Amino acid sequence: MVSDNRSEAASIPFDVPTSARAYGWMLGGKDNYDIDRSFLLSTLPDFPECVDIARQNRQFLFRAVRYLTQEAGIRQILDMGCGLPTDNNVHQVAQRFAPDARVVYVDIDPIVLAHGRALLADDESTTVITADMRDQQSVLDHPEVRRLIDFREPVAVLFLSVGHHLLDADDPRRILRTVIDQAAPGSYLGLSQVVSDDPARGAEMSAHISGSGIPWQTRTPAELDAFLDGLEPVEPGLVNLAAWRPDSDQPALAPVQPPLAPYLGATENNKTIYEYGGVLRKP
Repeated sequence: MVSDNRSEAASIPFDVPTSARAYGWMLGGKDNYDIDRSFLLSTLPDFPECVDIARQNRQFLFRAVRYLTQEAGIRQILDMGCGLPTDNNVHQVAQRFAPDARVVYVDIDPIVLAHGRALLADDESTTVITADMRDQQSVLDHPEVRRLIDFREPVAVLFLSVGHHLLDADDPRRILRTVIDQAAPGSYLGLSQVVSDDPARGAEMSAHISGSGIPWQTRTPAELDAFLDGLEPVEPGLVNLAAWRPDSDQPALAPVQPPLAPYLGATENNKTIYEYGGVLRKP
């Protein structure tokens, strides 16, 4: 893959935080800037669950992709809003259990494209495209998607920890359902989003994060469930991700950076905000 690294670098925002860089920092990554770290360190005193939530979502990714490839027999995956590469990325997990698996990553952040291209330079079965997941038709029409994904066969579509970036004005049901509703029977939707059982606290979280320049809407579990009618949840259903087929033997995540360490374990005592989701099958 060929890219103009200079134009990509020029388009990387440094004056506002980005979700990909902030999320990556909580996973132990180093591809972030002062603005991202300042944003998180101003957020965590009020919402200390965020570090655990990010890491639980990443652990869920491994278990969900393992299920999709090893048990459900899926061999093609679209990962919407994939974020920065780290350890055990979707294609690495998929190809660990199914070497013939094909993966297309989708993200709008130019730093994700730059890092993804470097990681996938010699991998013809995996690619990363720049597209806005809110414009699902542009994703479906992209030549790299058409090259790697055969929509006549079952496909898995992933929206992992990105649903909260879809505001009601974006029509999240349309976005989450566009591909799965057109996909072959036996396709799967894997998704997760930050939710709160306390709508007032969820609204406070939404206001804080949106006020920092990152679109955000914390929903209730029931609000997310309403987008998913007609799909069959895989056991144990849609749950707090920490309870979705937990596996103490799965690969460990990188350690967090020292400024974030005090927030590890916050979800043990703060249970009204958490990452919610699962895997659903199209009958």
